[in-house]
Amino acid sequence: MTDSTPRRVRVRAPELVGKGGWLNTGDQQYTLSDLRGRIVVLDFWTFCCINCLHVLDELRELEEKHADTVVVIGVHSPKFVHEAEHAAVVDAVERYGVEHPVLDDPELATWKQYAVRAWPTLVVIDPEGYVVAQHAGEGHVHAIERLVTELEAEHEAKGTLRRGDGPYVPPEPEPTTLRFPGKALVLPGGTFLVSDTTRHQLVELAADGESVVRRIGSGARGFADGSAEAAAFNEPQGLALLDDTTVVVADTVNHALRRLDLASGEVTTLAGTGRQWWQGSPTSGPAREIDLSSPWDVALFGGRVWIAMAGVHQLWSYDPVERTVAVAAGTTNEGLVDGPGSEAWFAQPSGLAATADRLWLADSETSALRWVDLDGIVRTAVGTGLFDFGHRDGPAAQALFQHPLGVTALPDGSVAVSDTYNNALRRYDPSTGEVTTLATDLREPSDAVLVGEDIVVVESARHRLTRLRLPEEAVRVESVAHRTQREATEVTPGELRLDVVFQAPAGQKLDTRYGPSTRLLVSSTPPGLLLKGEGADTGLSRTLEFNSAITEGVVHVSAMAASCDDDADNPYPACHVHQQDWGVPVRLTEGGADRLPLVLAGMDHPAG
Repeated sequence: MTDSTPRRVRVRAPELVGKGGWLNTGDQQYTLSDLRGRIVVLDFWTFCCINCLHVLDELRELEEKHADTVVVIGVHSPKFVHEAEHAAVVDAVERYGVEHPVLDDPELATWKQYAVRAWPTLVVIDPEGYVVAQHAGEGHVHAIERLVTELEAEHEAKGTLRRGDGPYVPPEPEPTTLRFPGKALVLPGGTFLVSDTTRHQLVELAADGESVVRRIGSGARGFADGSAEAAAFNEPQGLALLDDTTVVVADTVNHALRRLDLASGEVTTLAGTGRQWWQGSPTSGPAREIDLSSPWDVALFGGRVWIAMAGVHQLWSYDPVERTVAVAAGTTNEGLVDGPGSEAWFAQPSGLAATADRLWLADSETSALRWVDLDGIVRTAVGTGLFDFGHRDGPAAQALFQHPLGVTALPDGSVAVSDTYNNALRRYDPSTGEVTTLATDLREPSDAVLVGEDIVVVESARHRLTRLRLPEEAVRVESVAHRTQREATEVTPGELRLDVVFQAPAGQKLDTRYGPSTRLLVSSTPPGLLLKGEGADTGLSRTLEFNSAITEGVVHVSAMAASCDDDADNPYPACHVHQQDWGVPVRLTEGGADRLPLVLAGMDHPAG
């Protein structure tokens, strides 16, 4: 008798522990044994991370289709200090419509047990409690769905599959006028237009900032043009006036720009297809034919609508006359690099504000304030990179923000920064090079607009607009600096083997129709950390050589692999792109590891 059960490497899954406890379970606490008999997908995420938000959206269809066999568990593993606060995790779970249990793991205990190295990471556990697959980054849910189907059949036959309702218990809805609003705009008549992000609507508020004039959008998550009542958005964010009668909306999860006619309330689509942009997709062309990726904010600058394309760490632009879109700045590599737009690196740009000669931007993952000049040159005013953040005023070279999402040009040439994870409103003055604090005790401010001598702040986690008088004197706060709290990997001085592990999903093969199907880009912070191994190439393994004079740093790795259905009879097989960026803190130590495995998809099998 032949055993037809698929042969898989199986590793006993470590227990799920997190000091913050469980959310979305009706206060029930769970262990892995409570979930035995179900297929468990662990989603290691943190709420600042745009790639994590993409995966949340990718998982929705899987959760719905396999509701009686699959339990998705979000394991919240913070990058920023603010994300370790339990109340902020509770807010994020509602804000992003997370409809599965979430384990709040502020000390990264479960992250370490599963040897996770990147946000997001997905781990599949079979009904008997064994890890059978691990995937880092986006674009893997099609492969997980295929694996889930195999596991259902396998464990149904063994009698080890348990069907039924999952442990998810939705929280009670709160009756607030706004729910996690994202951005705001002052309309020509003096009213406010606010993106009511979690309710998938736009709301016009009277000049008092509280009374509802009208709502635009059905309130259901969707992508539909039409009247104010029929149109549908999906977590809209940025807003910009194109003219006195037209607003451009960054419809973030729909990967689209929408147009609102203020007179009629009619909503149409300006740019995007509803599909997410992937490496290899066109980067310019007719606006309705080009894929976008999580546009987070929009601003009119130099006659074009500039787009903070958070999902691919770039700035794009929309030409309202030609009705075309194109990349304006950024390479898609994540980090902080200044220079000509074509060479600059960004990290999740999330807020824009235009003046006559500068486009200011809040570059959230580098906790930076940056700008683009009229020649397209990118410069940094405040911020140093992906791993340093805090709340520190003073000279810009030493000042620190924590994941800012908004920026507002002020009348005197300075800018206000919605310093989201510091719960503060900050100010940068280019004439003095100084950073000060304008207000504290806000709750996740994500944008602000000027009204006379007042500034009206979008207090996202208080679900309201808050009016403040612009203070002449800055508020004094105690300085605090942080670094991302991840343990460094101890590596041997000298040479190290970097292996990005990628196994094409079952039934697929590497896509070699248009040349190499894989790409690996390596860089380091500080720049001198690596003597050998930096740059781009097509192989997923390479030898790195460290500079022994530098004992600590970060290795930045960006990997991409393309796979297609392995079906010789189908001339148009379905193809998928898998991609992920890692920032791996390393410490040079005698006796440290001489191999660094990073799992893009599959399970690591070290040679020997």
